Amino acid sequence: MKLTDREQNGVMILEPRGKIMGGPDATLLHDKLYDCIQKGKTKVVIDLSRIEWMNSTGLGILIQSYSTLRNSDGQLKLARVTEKIQSLLTITKLEPVFDAYDSVEDAIASFE
Repeated sequence: MKLTDREQNGVMILEPRGKIMGGPDATLLHDKLYDCIQKGKTKVVIDLSRIEWMNSTGLGILIQSYSTLRNSDGQLKLARVTEKIQSLLTITKLEPVFDAYDSVEDAIASFE
């Protein structure tokens, strides 16, 4: 997995690409979230449009990210969730846990 980030309207947008399968991926996303929190950026959107696949470990990484931000009085929103990831969230009954939006812009607007 590769991870890029940018800020828009006070919201951090994380853009992972590839597969979220655990191992170094967990550390990469975890470290980026802690970096955001340290800088006081606790509104985060993860754009999942470029994720090819996610296994159960990858799903755990998303859950951990959600918890980490919530425990820091922050919020995590998902944007552009692919059909494969949506199916995984539905099967695991985690769909109601995450706020998911069709676009990054919609996710950003939901913070206001």
